[in-house]
Amino acid sequence: MIDLANLLDAQAGLAGVGERTPLIPLPFEGLAGEVRLKAEHLQPIGAFKVRGAWTALRRLSDAARARGVVTSSSGNHGLGIAYSAKRLGVRAVVVMPESAPAVKIDGVRRLGAEVVLAGKTRGPEQTAAAQRFADEGLTMIPPFDHPDVIAGQGTCGLEILDQWPDVRCILVPVGGGGLLAGICSAVRAACADVRVIAAEPAGIPKLSAAIAAGGPATLPGGSSLADGLLAKTLGTITWPLIRPTISGVVSVTDDEIRTAVRWLGANGLRVEPSGSVTTAAILSGRHVVSGPTVVVCTGGNVDEHRYQELTG
Repeated sequence: MIDLANLLDAQAGLAGVGERTPLIPLPFEGLAGEVRLKAEHLQPIGAFKVRGAWTALRRLSDAARARGVVTSSSGNHGLGIAYSAKRLGVRAVVVMPESAPAVKIDGVRRLGAEVVLAGKTRGPEQTAAAQRFADEGLTMIPPFDHPDVIAGQGTCGLEILDQWPDVRCILVPVGGGGLLAGICSAVRAACADVRVIAAEPAGIPKLSAAIAAGGPATLPGGSSLADGLLAKTLGTITWPLIRPTISGVVSVTDDEIRTAVRWLGANGLRVEPSGSVTTAAILSGRHVVSGPTVVVCTGGNVDEHRYQELTG
């Protein structure tokens, strides 16, 4: 379990590295409670992943840092690793699928990490990263199934609870479950009277599958506009942290995600599809607001031409 002391250490370690992102009121009307957006797209890398990446690298031994690190990523975790490694003077190898958004691939390169493209879709990059780990002795920092990564993501939950003590529900996007596990851990550690609801892409509903199976279930595949949420399964570490606290899960379609991207853009918030699934859950009526609610926006890294297609 990830306790309060662990989370507070992660929070202290992020000082001067990650941002304490604001809660932005959203102009919904006719709901039974105010909704605020946790603006993680305002992090230095444009996504929440800096929290977990920095925490994991900061907690490495000197020997592990000296060997360098490797990870697999569809984009934002790779940005977090590259950003953190640059600040710490650590070699970083980021293995990404060829289908990753160009803005994320280019961003990882600009931050000085070595980018390796492996496979046209999700999956082969994990095998390639494991091979580099084995061949070169690099330290593996997985994108979600790692206790220090999860603890770092959990600092987002601590901030929400501190910024808005009246909050009664937090909607969290779920891919492999790192952020969801971290926020569940924060709510549990703080003994907060807050429901945690997950929002997942309907095209690859791995949390719904895990709940039905009683544990992580690997899906054969799937697709979604939410390119950061395409993991085929929850992690074996994330699931036990999610299970005791999660209150429910809603699945949103690509059309609903696209509508949310447009709605957020019309309200001055440039958000990527993966960061829009929580707003989509409310706009679509799939989640009914019944009190003060936070929707976590995980990031804003989207190719310009893609964003214009989504909002045009």
